[in-house]
Order: sequence, then C-alpha cells, then structure tokens
Amino acid sequence: MFNASLKEIAAALGARKISSVDLTEQFLDRIGRLNGDLNAFITVDRAKSLAQAREADARIARGDAAPLTGIPIAHKDIFCARGWLTSCGSKMLSNFVSPYDAHVIEQFNRAGAVILGKTNMDEFAMGSSNETSFYGPVKNPWDRAFVPGGSSGGSACAIAARLAPGATGTDTGGSIRQPAALSGITGLKPTYGRVSRYGMVAFASSLDQGGAMGKSAEDVALLLNVMAGFDARDSTSLERSPEDFAGALAQPWAGAAAEQPLAGLRIGVAREHFGAGLAADVAEAVRGALAEFERLGASRVDIELPRSELSVPAYYVIAPAEASSNLSRFDGVRYGYRAPEYRDLLDMYCKTRAQGFGAEVKRRILIGTYVLSHGYYDAYYLKAQRIRRLIAEDFARAFSRCDLIMGPTSPTVAFPLGSKVSDPVQMYLNDIYTIPPNLAGLPAMSLPCGFGAGNLPVGLHVVGDYFSEARMLKVAHHFQRATDWHLRAPKGI
Repeated sequence: MFNASLKEIAAALGARKISSVDLTEQFLDRIGRLNGDLNAFITVDRAKSLAQAREADARIARGDAAPLTGIPIAHKDIFCARGWLTSCGSKMLSNFVSPYDAHVIEQFNRAGAVILGKTNMDEFAMGSSNETSFYGPVKNPWDRAFVPGGSSGGSACAIAARLAPGATGTDTGGSIRQPAALSGITGLKPTYGRVSRYGMVAFASSLDQGGAMGKSAEDVALLLNVMAGFDARDSTSLERSPEDFAGALAQPWAGAAAEQPLAGLRIGVAREHFGAGLAADVAEAVRGALAEFERLGASRVDIELPRSELSVPAYYVIAPAEASSNLSRFDGVRYGYRAPEYRDLLDMYCKTRAQGFGAEVKRRILIGTYVLSHGYYDAYYLKAQRIRRLIAEDFARAFSRCDLIMGPTSPTVAFPLGSKVSDPVQMYLNDIYTIPPNLAGLPAMSLPCGFGAGNLPVGLHVVGDYFSEARMLKVAHHFQRATDWHLRAPKGI
C-alpha cells in the first residue's frame, strides 16, 4: 500500500482487504527501517498510533467511516497534539508535551485518521532547507547528500520516501511548496484564513498558513477537505460554506470537451519568473509542463508582476518582525526549556533564550527587533507593508487577464546539504517565487513536472486568486492524469 493513493487506501480499508491496524503497523515498520537515514520524523509513538487505528477499525465496522478513516497521516511538528511532543524542531520546546489539540489535529481526529508521527522541520519553521532543526537535517530521498527543502522538509521527505501516505505542513514564505518541489511531491498552501491557525505554533502570524502535502492533487484535495473550515478560536479564520475539493476534480474546465479538458483555461506566465537566477534545467522542465497544459486545451497569457523582485526584502522585514514578537513567549518561565544555571530572573531569560534558540532563529529575532525599534519602524517595517500592498495589487491586475499563474516553484533543484548554510542571503533567495503569494494571502501549490540536474525533481508553481483552491486542484489533477511525474519514486524506495 506504500504507493497507493489515499482513495485507493480508503477503498481497501472499506472492503476489509486490510485493517487500519495492519496498515499503520506497515508504515511504522517502514519508518523504523528508513527514518534513521532520512531523519524525516522527530517523534513516533507506536502505542498511540495503534490505539487510534483500533478505534478507526471499530468505526469502519460500524459503517461510520469517512474518506480518511483509518489512514495514517504524518503531522509537521508545529501542530500541537494532545499527549504528543510538539517541539517545532527546537531545543526550546524539546520537552514540551502538548496538553491540547490544534484545530487541524481535531479535524483529522474527527475524520478518524491516525496520527502516524510528528515530522522534522526547520526550527520554528525558519529555513528553506530543513537544516536548522535541533534534531539534525532531513535528507532528500532522491539523493541523501541533498536537502529536501524546508521548512516542511520532514513531511515532504516522508511522502517522497513512502513513509506516510499524506502529511500536513505549514507555509509562511514557501515552506510547503518549496520542499514539495525539491522532493517531487504535491503541496498546497490555501488562501490565508482557509485553515485555522489555532494550535499551530506561530512564526509570522499574518503569513503562516497550514496546508496539505501528498503524492497527487487528488490526495491533497482529500486532505484539504478535512483541514479547511471555520474556527472561532482563530480571529483570522474565515467563515465560508464548506467545499468538496475532491468531488469535482475529474470535471473538465467550464464548457471544455473530454479530449481537451482544460480548453478555455487562461494561464498567466510572468516574464519576471524566467529571468536571471533561474537554472536552465528548471526552466526547461517548467516550459515542458506549460506545453502539456496547452495540449490539454489551455492558452498562455503573458503577464507582468513588476514588484516580484521586492518580495524577498519585504518578507525578510515583515516575517522577522512578527517572529520577534511571537517568540518572546519562550522565556523558560511557563513551559519548554529552561537554562539549568542562572543568577536571577533576567539571567534566566538571557541564558534560556541563548541556549534554547538556534542561530537562524536568533538572527531573525534580532532583525525583527531592530526593524520594529524606535526610529526604524517607518523606514523598514511600514515601508515593507506598503510594498506588500503593491504586490497584492500586481496579482489583482494579473488575475483580470488570466485564471491561474504558473511558473517555477524554486529557481534550482535541491542543493547539497551544507552548501548555503553560511550564506543566509543565498538561502533566502530560494523562496523568491513562493513568497509573493504569502504576502498577498493567495492560494498556491507546487506539483511535480520533471527532473533536472542529478535526476532531482522540479516543481511547477501554480497561483490562484482568493478561494480558488478547487479550481487549482482540478487543473493540477487533469495535468497529473496526462503525465506521470507525480508517480515517480526515488530509486530503492
């Protein structure tokens, strides 16, 4: 069942060809064999997972199953889960066992899914390579010498290595889509507010968004059906009528014929996405994907996103500013790590934070505190927020001429472990295509579209207008019905 889709697994469970207990044991055994090399999981609790699996089997026997009942799902270790270690990949929370469930976890529990384990991540979701984790770097299953992308690199690796059939992730500036691209899977960041942030440890509150990661658009749609929904405990959660993202996947584009299911679809292609900095192998794979969409009936529209180049500097003012505020709660007083030796309260604060946070987190706290300080707020933070509005306006103009925007997810394929750790600016530039939708609050996804140098995966970036997730998933599904990039697995997996 390791290569089966979520729909196929659900059918097997419903037909009693396999039990949830057997299925969960198979994945747990596989994690036990392979995780030592890949480092995709931080926490696995066999007893807890199998207890949930037994409950799921009883629910299936009663005829009360939902589409994901009995299916084991991996969760990024940023979502609080009752009784589970929730570390955010940090020493600061290395002893924190959550007393409550995040809304996303509650939703999966209601659906009868099994918590397979908590996946590794960049510390507090700060990173693009999954190398800043206190628990060590995650390795790309396509080549263990390369990064899987970040910060949701553990979830991406788990799916690519068939350690989990589906997973959750979070995306602040590309942390679902970039690892999805570098690891050869499908990942979607919904519209800001579509998925509740309650119980999701905050990095940058105006940018963070939970999302779904799977082998295909169909799998992602089934996961999003569970994750999306209003939550009164999250002031940024949006109250909308429920949508069945999986139900309409196979339908053609409005008015299109079966032989050209995407006829009438207008794909916006921004020249800014194909300029300097884009590797030739990535550009070739993305252009091949665009040609496939044209064969399916879509048409290309040239658009401009002139402020795209400002997205990285704006993001690295706004996100650290919000992080410096959010991470002030980790002080060693109420929960988490506390320095073992200190003179007084101030000394405890200083030593706890100095010892508990890693280098990248400290860097962003310092930047954020600086740009919010007296005399610099207007020069940096306020100006970055104005640029953010201009970027959103660029997207609005583009969507008046097209239905979806497509281009590369990442400027290169996966890069070697350790190659960019000492150069933060080069690391930050990996997110140049994924950051703008976060600044605008738009939904965006990455899907496999080919391979580049070293036989490493390439991702196609798809951006939609607000609340167009169903449209994006339908288009991605038709592309995946016509191609097999999403079915490819790393050698030996």
